[in-house]
Amino acid sequence: MTVPEDARPVVVTERGAVRGVRETPTPVHEEPLATGPEGETVSVAAFRGIPYAASPVGERRFAPPRPHPGWPGVRDAARSGPSAPQAASRLEAVMGSRAADWDEDGCLNLNVWTPAAALAPGAPPRAVLVWFHGGGWTSGSGGWDWYDGARLAALGDIVVVTANYRLGPLGFLHLPAIGAANLGNQDQAAVLRWVRDTVAAFGGDPGRVTVGGQSAGAWSALSLALDPDTGGLVRRVIAQSGPWGLRPQAPTDAAERTAACLRILGIDPAGSPTALGKALRALPAGQLVAAYGQLAARTARPGEVAPPMYPVLGGPGMPRAWQDAVADGALGGKELLIGATEDEMTAFLSFGGVDRSGVGRLTGRLFGDGVTEIAAHRAAQGVPAHVYRFTRRPVPDPHGLGATHCAELPFLFGTFDAYPEAPMLGPVGDDDRAAARAFGGALAAFTATGSPEAPGLAPWCPWLPGPAPEVMRF
Repeated sequence: MTVPEDARPVVVTERGAVRGVRETPTPVHEEPLATGPEGETVSVAAFRGIPYAASPVGERRFAPPRPHPGWPGVRDAARSGPSAPQAASRLEAVMGSRAADWDEDGCLNLNVWTPAAALAPGAPPRAVLVWFHGGGWTSGSGGWDWYDGARLAALGDIVVVTANYRLGPLGFLHLPAIGAANLGNQDQAAVLRWVRDTVAAFGGDPGRVTVGGQSAGAWSALSLALDPDTGGLVRRVIAQSGPWGLRPQAPTDAAERTAACLRILGIDPAGSPTALGKALRALPAGQLVAAYGQLAARTARPGEVAPPMYPVLGGPGMPRAWQDAVADGALGGKELLIGATEDEMTAFLSFGGVDRSGVGRLTGRLFGDGVTEIAAHRAAQGVPAHVYRFTRRPVPDPHGLGATHCAELPFLFGTFDAYPEAPMLGPVGDDDRAAARAFGGALAAFTATGSPEAPGLAPWCPWLPGPAPEVMRF
């Protein structure tokens, strides 16, 4: 529910003022969301489509993110901003389709949901969850209703931030000579710096920031916590279904993929940096996205989840492979909550007539084994992680998806209605709504306190090595 225009909250930031909307999320379960001092349901102030960096267009395409110049007056923040340029997700058959909503101009934006009471003068600051979407570094948007943070903010009395970052060739084309080096990673780092500098105005505590995400977003969240340039901005990490079997892309492989993409575009890879930069910046964004799609088709292999371009080892945001950094204790004292779904790989193999033999082995190699490896390192380092396994499967399940990749997302955000007819979800019943409260409540509690335990939630012991390590099942 949105209140009348004259009651819309306004927050003043360094770049300008933004006017959000006030919402009272409907609980997904009969138990209420967090309540105020008079027992009322917590209302949330939502601010969507806030620029955190200048538009990456013209000479700023293939350049690191730069500060937004700001805006006069009060900017309307009732609606999400455009997504980053992209083609349709390869998981549309599992999650449902999305209408194209991208625009390179203005795509570096984020969204904030904060308990309305946190905006009152003298209110105690709330813990902050900065959450990055997945999509294989190729698709997705923090502004989609799949990831609406209103219920999660109300459930845990926390501030929730979602954000866009550059994808595909615009985010991960590897041409350092023109400035193109892990630009998507650099965008994510800019989001964290925006939170450090600005979230207090929205009632958030910049000293209590959890960075989280799912799939590529989980891989990114862990990388941000491990990178010396951004690790100091992160207190806790939530990593959902990260593709831990991937090491960062080798610079030689990245250069080969970039050269192949340039040839598809009719650009000579041997050209001078000046000529390459000029040619690439002159192309319509849609042409770059289409060329990337052709490259993906040429390089695709059955059971392979790696996209043609993704973060490159040694580039900005990726000084070391996460495997080496975690083993060496680079997470320090940061608390970690990590998990996977039971049947991750079915999302990639259930459609299109692909041979599904060995799906369990692939799931373990690409997703599950890394969870165990990371948890074992954290236990040995004296900071045990909290580990979960999401096992809920749709009934009926005509495609045999089970608890597939992305299946937990509606349960985290309580956004069942945003997935109409999604095969991974299926019909939703009371048990599912209770599971959403339990799953979202645990991750929100972890954001606030470092423990996924809270009143009304089941006990959750940290993971310790042994014959039966503690794994919470949802």
